[in-house]
Amino acid sequence: MKRKLLSGLVAALFAVALPAAAFDPFVIKDIRVEGIQRTEAGTIFNYLPVKVGDRFTEEQASESIRALFATGFFKDVRIETDGGVLVVVVDERPAIAQITFDGVKEFDKEALKKGLREVGLAESRIFDRALLEQAEQELKRQYLSRGLYAAQITTTTTPLERNRVAVNFKVVEGDVAKIRQIKIVGAKAFKEKELIDLFQLTTPTWFTWYSKNDQYSKQKLSADLESLRSFYLNQGYLDFNVDATQVSITPDKKDIYITINLSEGEKYTVSGVRLTGDLILPEAEYAKLVTIRPGEVFSRERLTETNKAITDRLGNEGYAFANVNAAPELDKEKRTVAFTIFVDPGRRVYVRRINVGGNTKTRDEVVRREMRQLEGAWYDGEKINRSRTRIERLGYFDEVNVETPAVTGTTDQVDLNFTVKERPTGNLTLGAGFSSSENLVLSASIAQQNLFGSGNSASLQVNTSSTNRTIALSFTNPYYTPDGLSLGWDIYQRNIDPTSTTIAPYKTSSVGGGVRVGVPIAEDDSISFGLAVDQTTITTFSGDPDYGDSPQQYYDFCDEYGNRAKCTVSSLVGTVGWARDKRDSFLYPRAGTYQRFAVEAALPVGDLRYGKLSYQHQHWIPIGTRDYALMLNGEVGWAHGYGGRTLPFYKNFFVGGIGSVRGFEQSSLGPTITQTDGSVDSLGGNRKLVGNAEFYFPIPGTGKERAFRMSAFLDGGQVWGQDEKFSLSDLRYSTGLAFSWSSPIGPLKFSLGWPLKSEKGDKTQKFQFQLGSVF
Repeated sequence: MKRKLLSGLVAALFAVALPAAAFDPFVIKDIRVEGIQRTEAGTIFNYLPVKVGDRFTEEQASESIRALFATGFFKDVRIETDGGVLVVVVDERPAIAQITFDGVKEFDKEALKKGLREVGLAESRIFDRALLEQAEQELKRQYLSRGLYAAQITTTTTPLERNRVAVNFKVVEGDVAKIRQIKIVGAKAFKEKELIDLFQLTTPTWFTWYSKNDQYSKQKLSADLESLRSFYLNQGYLDFNVDATQVSITPDKKDIYITINLSEGEKYTVSGVRLTGDLILPEAEYAKLVTIRPGEVFSRERLTETNKAITDRLGNEGYAFANVNAAPELDKEKRTVAFTIFVDPGRRVYVRRINVGGNTKTRDEVVRREMRQLEGAWYDGEKINRSRTRIERLGYFDEVNVETPAVTGTTDQVDLNFTVKERPTGNLTLGAGFSSSENLVLSASIAQQNLFGSGNSASLQVNTSSTNRTIALSFTNPYYTPDGLSLGWDIYQRNIDPTSTTIAPYKTSSVGGGVRVGVPIAEDDSISFGLAVDQTTITTFSGDPDYGDSPQQYYDFCDEYGNRAKCTVSSLVGTVGWARDKRDSFLYPRAGTYQRFAVEAALPVGDLRYGKLSYQHQHWIPIGTRDYALMLNGEVGWAHGYGGRTLPFYKNFFVGGIGSVRGFEQSSLGPTITQTDGSVDSLGGNRKLVGNAEFYFPIPGTGKERAFRMSAFLDGGQVWGQDEKFSLSDLRYSTGLAFSWSSPIGPLKFSLGWPLKSEKGDKTQKFQFQLGSVF
């Protein structure tokens, strides 16, 4: 029997909404599917809106065709009749058998496949040419974002058996386009180089292979223009404007030229500042917060600081949504500007709930116990900022962000959301030093600051250098009690043989252990107590062909406890310490102070009788608005025996090398002894003075990347023996450059120092480095 055609091509269906060709309704006796290769007949039956036994009409025919096209499986669908049999004829779309990439080096191929899969273009999926073209355009956009403007992408589809296709992306990446010139037109008040130094984008430098800042980015250029605008506004140029920005690329798509046209305008001074609005605080409170003064050159930075200071002060009183705006009144003839600051405190709110996110390893309680803002209490901006600072000081997180969204349906409640970005807290550290006369000296330790996410710290030090063979295990619980009392313990076995260094020859073998307790006494202050037992065996040398002679004072010490060649002493050592930490960051400090005072004393129940005092004061001063900072550090130490006993010589202070006075060999400064072979060894001393001034600045070409820091330092220090007169004229000085990098393999530190003041016999050590690996 001849079939009757009910509808035609998909193009006709979607061009106009036409009904199927006229036919007489009938009852479906059977349904037959033709043209399928991969699709199961049952799948088509599931999508059809009719079944055997239904009365089939023109409307149902159109609806059936639309339903099958909507699946996306078919290029064409026809419905025919053969007597009482409904015949569905389909032309399937091909399936994607494989997706391959040729010439792709800039991106990970598996990551590209994953991205394509998310938009529906993946192996075993139905092939859609529109999606393929969309993917091609997106890949081109990604190459443009990497500066590869010459990249060429060609996509081909190869038919395979069983109605499948293979999709291939062929890429010719070309060379990365580099910024060859940045030109600023219209600048008169400032030098062009000074303005370009404000930019993150730059022409190629020795370090742009890492930062990629020599590759054009629209987002980076926008940020740089805003930096330029801020700079001018901070210098009083209220009429400053960027008139035009041109970005051009050479025909070979390799070089980019950026030209910025600007108008500086005139410089304005401040003629007056007044506050108005709902001033709920005493007027004297606001006066302290206003940093922009009449008669001064206008600075947007100071105006912003004033607005923020008022907002923060109101936030401390619970007004989380205070609105502070400054309205300018310009006098273009006199070139002055007056400001009226409108204050609207809004409603006072309290914190409903505190949420912590981003801590996949660290337990919630470790973060929450640092909170100073409490749930159910009035919103306090100072306590919230304090909470954030305390969380940052833990050292477990690279970033700590705080949001205060309003609670839906209320006018007096907010939630407090802390979002952290965790960093590796395990540390495998290697230390090394070079000199012209000594071999490479290595040391190692392994530590975990955040053990199993509990906030507890543990460390194992294994040192196998020729001078210090140590096995030491330490553990600290910083919150042994809920109010912050810490408890820790240490056990160690240590063999010290400094004969290969600048220190006078002797050997010690010690075993011991102790406990530590820390008690917070204020927000930034804590005191600590410790008690440890120690047994040390000292070996001295006399006429040894390898080691030479130990100093007479070493013999005298051992004579007090038996055999001058080898003696054993035991001691019970108590420690008391105080620390105050007001630095703004644990990892990258720029402002604040750190102080530490410690007392160590051998109690009169063992062999030894001595006391040691040490004090350190460190002050960070931010310079400018970028990552520039000046660090001033001072350390003093004093030690002495009591009860008729001498100070153990191995408890002396030593100065020199990395960590004290760079440019001199480790522990080489201070009193010395000359051996019979002419070599000079250090004895250390019972008094110590060290000072450091270090200016930190970003490495040129790294932009605002905080992982790289360079510094210029000035070090000074010395130790004095018990019988020596203290004199500042004995101080040794050095200067140099230091570099630190939080690299993917761990923290790296290098220093290159030159002595500024040295005496005959001083041992210098110009280059030192330290390498650590995090995990």
